[in-house]
Amino acid sequence: MPSEIIAEIGNGVAGIDAVQWDALNDGNPFTSHAFLCALEQSGSIGNRTGWQAAPILLRESGGALIGALPAYLKAHSQGEYVFDHHWADAYEQAGGRYYPKLQIASPFSPVPGPRLLLKDPAQAAPLLTAAEAAVQQNGLSSAHATFITPDQIPLFRDAGWLIRTGSQFHWQNKGYSCFDDFLAALASRKRKAVRKERRAAQAAVQIKRLNGPEIRSEHWDAFWLFYQDTGMRKWGRPYLTRAFFDLMAEAMADKLLLILAYQDGRPVAGALNMIGPDCLYGRYWGCSADIEFLHFELCYYQAIAFAIESGLSRVEAGAQGEHKLARGYEPVPTYSAHYIPNAGFRSAIADFLRREDKAMQREMAFLGEMMPFKRG
Repeated sequence: MPSEIIAEIGNGVAGIDAVQWDALNDGNPFTSHAFLCALEQSGSIGNRTGWQAAPILLRESGGALIGALPAYLKAHSQGEYVFDHHWADAYEQAGGRYYPKLQIASPFSPVPGPRLLLKDPAQAAPLLTAAEAAVQQNGLSSAHATFITPDQIPLFRDAGWLIRTGSQFHWQNKGYSCFDDFLAALASRKRKAVRKERRAAQAAVQIKRLNGPEIRSEHWDAFWLFYQDTGMRKWGRPYLTRAFFDLMAEAMADKLLLILAYQDGRPVAGALNMIGPDCLYGRYWGCSADIEFLHFELCYYQAIAFAIESGLSRVEAGAQGEHKLARGYEPVPTYSAHYIPNAGFRSAIADFLRREDKAMQREMAFLGEMMPFKRG
């Protein structure tokens, strides 16, 4: 006789057994127990941040965890990178209350990954049913699962969630043995441009790659200043606290790659990456000196070189940035799924998504024609 399945809403990932949680994860560092706990324990989410951890869990009657959604009650739409501000405005102009909403995501991380953490794919339906029940029973406007891996999209679609398509730029390792192999695949003019940018950046600074225990407190202090500067310019205030970086380094140092640039022995710029099973994820960048082409060198070229040396299949460099095209990063689709219980609002959003999807397909085709690789 099959075991009874129990759905519940937790008050944080930190209170869940790490071994059981990570057994459901596919190795993606952004949905790992360590990463999500560091966000909670550092105060980067919770309190007055507008992110309240509310993981949705499926357990067998004996208590074993068999499914989970990394979910959050959101009081705003910041830090998500899939923009629904116009949806919120329209809903509230019609007399509704859009916030709080349920956000299924890795906070502040525009990184495709599993959103349904499952022991058995057959448990997707009850897990999504639990999310829908949480929305309805708590009077929430909607639920949104962002940056879903393509293989999980059918699970959301089968449950009746609306699917939205976006785009990012990822670098693909096509069997390159070294960076020069990658350059050889580029058209001559683009290859010369990359070499020029790298020479200029490398002549201005000394570059160090640090991983695991090589990253010490003074390195985090320097990077924190870079991150704060970028955060204040982009978002108004940095999302992550200084304590987050210490907690993350303590729990998952082997998954971190920090690339620092020095002038006269002083760090002047840095890029933080996370290392997945088959991917390098570029996440944060900042600088204290304006040095030509240094952003491209630290964030893109150094990442490509590391991926080739490490045998990784791709580099995901985060949200937006058509300037990545000229540096070998290809346009790829990203996906989100949306549960809208209000029938009228759902119909309006579905119509919007149909039109947006057609525009996105045209844009992806256009961007694909701009790739810097040799033709023929």
